[in-house]
Amino acid sequence: MSEIGNELKNVFVKYESARYNFFKWRFESTFVNKLMLAIGFACLTGVVAQLRFYLPYTPVPVTGQVFAVLLSGVILGKWYGGLSQFFYAALGVLGVPWFADGKAGIEILTGVTGGYIVGFIIASLIIGWFTDSYVKSRSFAGMFSLMLIGIAAVYLFGAIQLALVLGVNAQKAIELGVLPFIAVDLYKALIASAIAAAVAPGAAYGNEVDSR
Repeated sequence: MSEIGNELKNVFVKYESARYNFFKWRFESTFVNKLMLAIGFACLTGVVAQLRFYLPYTPVPVTGQVFAVLLSGVILGKWYGGLSQFFYAALGVLGVPWFADGKAGIEILTGVTGGYIVGFIIASLIIGWFTDSYVKSRSFAGMFSLMLIGIAAVYLFGAIQLALVLGVNAQKAIELGVLPFIAVDLYKALIASAIAAAVAPGAAYGNEVDSR
């Protein structure tokens, strides 16, 4: 039993070291490396955007984008998570067909779903800022709270633009663009929080406020 216990302890130590070393490397990495990571996450967002289905009572599809957005802030940190989603939006506008349904163009950003894409940038920035700034935010409870704030930001920008594009009031915009997605997005938040808490180190790797 002691040998098994030692093996498990060694595995745990290696796991802790691996996640700490990755985040410290990411924190101290060059601009080019961080830029490549951001572009990589933009590509991931574009891939999971194709995992979508439409509900009969809303023009906004259910997609896998939110899952990638939530994790981008954790993995890439303060600015580069948001930058990854900016790349996703900008390259999609320029013609890369990776918005939902394989679409591209400025009309997507100015259409009924464009506000959600803007919200992706804000959500990732918020999550990344807290993840990089506070060690305590990396617990499951902390991550889940951040994921909910991120989702709320996506809903806010999405509902505002939906209301403007369709010419409906706030209540109707919430009925069409928020309420149908709450259950599935809570599920995404739970999974993303579990992954985030598992990969983000519990020790300071940079200049975290609560480690000084």
